[in-house]
Amino acid sequence: MNSSTLSVPQSILNESADVSTSTTVIQAPSKLRRDIPLSPKGQRRVAMAREQISDILGGVDSERMLVVCGPCSIDDVNSALVYAERLRRLSEELENRVVLVMRTYFEKPRSVVGWKGMLYDPLTGGESGPSGGLSIARRLAVRLNESGVACATEFLNPMLAPYLEDCMAYGSIGSRTVESQIHRELASRLSLPIGLKNGMDGNSASAINAVKSVRSPHSFYGQNLDGAPCLLETRGNLGGHIILRGGSQGPNYTEASVNEVVTQGRDLGIERPVVVDCSHGNSNKEFRRQPSVVNEVLRQWKAGQRGIAGIMLESHLVEGRQDAEVGGARRFGQSITDACIGWEDTENTIRKLADAL
Repeated sequence: MNSSTLSVPQSILNESADVSTSTTVIQAPSKLRRDIPLSPKGQRRVAMAREQISDILGGVDSERMLVVCGPCSIDDVNSALVYAERLRRLSEELENRVVLVMRTYFEKPRSVVGWKGMLYDPLTGGESGPSGGLSIARRLAVRLNESGVACATEFLNPMLAPYLEDCMAYGSIGSRTVESQIHRELASRLSLPIGLKNGMDGNSASAINAVKSVRSPHSFYGQNLDGAPCLLETRGNLGGHIILRGGSQGPNYTEASVNEVVTQGRDLGIERPVVVDCSHGNSNKEFRRQPSVVNEVLRQWKAGQRGIAGIMLESHLVEGRQDAEVGGARRFGQSITDACIGWEDTENTIRKLADAL
């Protein structure tokens, strides 16, 4: 076919030109880090927590467990600060038995549409642009670390990782993106322990494959701290491990499921390769079932299963959830995304875990 006969109708060209309604240049990660620096005290908090978590995963610390808990997503700075102060006091009391890290999830993955998190819509009012979400999130993460609270987040948009990664002691790649090559490459570059969640169906194969990829060297295109496109070379992230979160086929924290994944993880060189997410598919999306999942994890631990490195809880000051109505009154400390257990149940559950350990 003669190439001269190939043409695109002008109507399609016009429609394509109208797809992007606006373009806003944002500051480079290096500038935001300079404007909102992580102090030496905060840096020490991050480094210490990363080392503690790595020791747990590697079996160097075989007595303690990692506990990642906090709101499903951070939507209000003030309630996050109140939660963090309670968590800090509990962490100091139980530090010989558990390593506590707060969920500071600033991006919310969506299967269809909905609020996408503080980085995109910090006032939860449906704004069309971030309106300072990156600055608000970084200020909060810096403040928490400097107060003694280690932070964890899910890395969703690879371009946004450099703005916050230096403040994070722990990270995860979600079940919607665990098969993405781009996210596996990102995780291989990060210098912090990374949990790879099983796929939405609950099958752990995608997480196992992701761990293999994340722990391997990669060469890929990305950006540097100044925001310039570049070719990145990684050595692989040996902190990669598996998060079991259940799925559409049901929970996968049962003894048989855990034993299978622990064996596969150890074949990859990880002594304690499994973290159990007590929410999502493992609680059948019923938030009050999270403590019972912890009970089963403890039963397996007492029976000799030492491949479990920790647990994850969705937890807030007030149990349940509420809608984020624009201009409407909200209950302080209650989630606007997934329903969470309240603080009293959170503290009781963690204390029970610590006592058993």
